[in-house]
Amino acid sequence: MSESTGLLRIDLNAIAENWRRLKNYVGADPAAVVKADAYGLGMLPVASALYQTGCRDFFVATLEEALLLRSHLSAQARCLVLGGAPAGAEQTCVEQHLLPVINSIAALRRWQSSVGAAPCALKFDTGMTRLGLPLEALQDREYRDLLAAANVMVAMSHLACAEARESEHNTRQQAAFTQVRQMFAPLWPRARWSLANSSGIFLGKDYHADLVRPGASLYGFNPCPGRASPVRPVVTLQLPVLQLRALEAPAAVGYGAAGKMPSGALLAVAAGGYADGLQRVLGTEGKGFCEGVEVPVVGRVAMDTTVFDVSAVPAIKERWMQSSDSSLTIDILTSTHNVSEVSARNASLGYEVLTSLGSHRYRRDYLPLEDAVSDSR
Repeated sequence: MSESTGLLRIDLNAIAENWRRLKNYVGADPAAVVKADAYGLGMLPVASALYQTGCRDFFVATLEEALLLRSHLSAQARCLVLGGAPAGAEQTCVEQHLLPVINSIAALRRWQSSVGAAPCALKFDTGMTRLGLPLEALQDREYRDLLAAANVMVAMSHLACAEARESEHNTRQQAAFTQVRQMFAPLWPRARWSLANSSGIFLGKDYHADLVRPGASLYGFNPCPGRASPVRPVVTLQLPVLQLRALEAPAAVGYGAAGKMPSGALLAVAAGGYADGLQRVLGTEGKGFCEGVEVPVVGRVAMDTTVFDVSAVPAIKERWMQSSDSSLTIDILTSTHNVSEVSARNASLGYEVLTSLGSHRYRRDYLPLEDAVSDSR
């Protein structure tokens, strides 16, 4: 690979297979969370592949994301906006057949005063203490009348500790969610109820309700920490080597002279740095793979480049010198050194690792699903 930018390869077939695996596990069609450009992997090609696979419910974060998605999917797709409808955009949501997720009494009043009984979604806070109607508000008669007048298509909450399977907070939230459902399900006969995210799916059937909302698990992150992953890896990342340096004397490497290397070491300067999301991906003790050999990061990750010690790679210097167009690369993510492995090693979240890779400097290569969109940039 002679290009000067990294290659992010995204397997649309793996994403589709992960959706099917979740469907089989739950026994119903999952939604797909495609916010933040499908966690950095490309919302439009990912959503298109999922739609072709059978997904019809898509969650995004903002109105802008929803409008872009709506313009590329069939009218049969349901687009839900987790951030709700911005003030003044209520009619746009109705015209574009978007379902804003209403998170407060004030937002519900504004929605109803603007568009009456237009369809919407509602979110309840069962213990996340983030977005959502607080449960204490449900005891107020005025608020209950307001809720009774809402035309709710999806009623949802969000788990705070789903990755911690033994956490009692999960059972408390599930019980609160069930209580709210019992209170309001008779008022909203068409509503589907939703609680579980990727990890919540694997807490058991009591968490599935009518609609589950996987995000990271669709993109290859293990939703069951400490157990074998039920989903396939989706992404690989490969960086081209821009320069090979053979040290004839001990040297300090990178900003702050943080790296110390002995005479005789062989260093590869790869295209990709923290502007490409690698600071979080590589962690404090980063590594990659060069021709199958593990190679450590030397010194600090820079904005555009990262230095690796490739001294252990056989005959690399000779082959580099003999080629005027070297195809030497460093693999950052592979089928085995995948998102779950990297995040576990760095004590980070798979969500952080994935979204860190959203740099538009990478060339994206989509391993095609039949009729799926391809994009190289």
